[in-house]
Amino acid sequence: MSSKDWIEKDYYAALGVDKSASSDEIKKAYRKLARESHPDHNPGDTGAEERFKTVSEAYAVLGDEKKRREYDEMRSLFGSGAFRRNARGAGQPGGMPFDVSDLFGGGAGGGDNRFSGGGFTDLFSSIFSGGGGGGGPARPRGPARGRDVETEVALDFEDAVRGVTLPLSLRAPGVCDTCHGNGAKPGTQPVACPACHGAGVTTRNQGSFSFSEPCRNCQGVGTIVEEKCPECHGTGGVTKTRTLNVRFPAGVADGQRIRLAGRGEPGERGGPAGDLFVQVKVRPDELFGRTGDDLTLNVPITYAEAVLGTDLRVPTLDGTVTLRVPPGTPSGRVLRARGKGVVRKDGRAGDLLVTLDVVVPAKVSDEARAALETFAAQTPPAAREHLDARVRRFS
Repeated sequence: MSSKDWIEKDYYAALGVDKSASSDEIKKAYRKLARESHPDHNPGDTGAEERFKTVSEAYAVLGDEKKRREYDEMRSLFGSGAFRRNARGAGQPGGMPFDVSDLFGGGAGGGDNRFSGGGFTDLFSSIFSGGGGGGGPARPRGPARGRDVETEVALDFEDAVRGVTLPLSLRAPGVCDTCHGNGAKPGTQPVACPACHGAGVTTRNQGSFSFSEPCRNCQGVGTIVEEKCPECHGTGGVTKTRTLNVRFPAGVADGQRIRLAGRGEPGERGGPAGDLFVQVKVRPDELFGRTGDDLTLNVPITYAEAVLGTDLRVPTLDGTVTLRVPPGTPSGRVLRARGKGVVRKDGRAGDLLVTLDVVVPAKVSDEARAALETFAAQTPPAAREHLDARVRRFS
């Protein structure tokens, strides 16, 4: 929609709401009217189709807070009919002859020239082009950064702990190798757009005012491709497979994201490439677990080993280590092998935490049962006095 539409069209009336309507009221009105006039519900009804386009155009402006604010500012100056054109080209505020140039410093009578020097045109060029408060015409589109790319890689447990370099194949947009990204057939070059003469913007006159907007012929780039590249058809980019060698540092954790700067999609019009983000998924190990920089390991021991104590030989990622199980060790006790965990960036390593699980056999021989009964008769009972006292209260 053009700036002229903003001046001439009453979008509030199109949606049937008051100018002070809230965002929710505007959305509700649009949904109701869109349902009623949707072409799918009114096949062959050109009038309904036009109403649907009108309410959609109105909501595109009023449903966006920034656009609505700019639209209201525009209408407050022009949309109410404060300035109309007479046969001489002068404005008529309130029906009285008036020359717009008198107000903004263009009149012969001198007066207050605070708005001279193109300030008025600059002001509305800024509004229509979405520019900042500095005004001026819309600028051609410059270099644009490429989009970021995300992918996922599954690592073995030991590779994640030790670190590994793996080839990573990606199928994503990249610079066309035939035209090197300019979109032109080899041997030719893009030429200046004939509509905007390479500026990337065009200027339209609306009575006493001129408005700049991105050139529609070249989409604001400033150049066009006359003979398109046969490989990318003038886009400058193609979808292709590329292989990268990615270094995963020692100790990379499950769920961690690794950023590779400049390895994403290529930029447009000479802009920098985006980044590549690799999401790491670590496959579980059949023996070891991990808590931060510590490795964990569950080791079953017999009842006799727990009671009498033993020397326990357990595996690590680099070999084996012997741990002393003291006599009278309860099930669930954790033994620590220092420095046998994940190596940190500063060279120090976490620990290996070994959790002992006392295994109680489901069946025992007669000889073992007799030995256990003798053992039970010669050992003190478990300290359950506090529990027995509560049980006796319910006896």
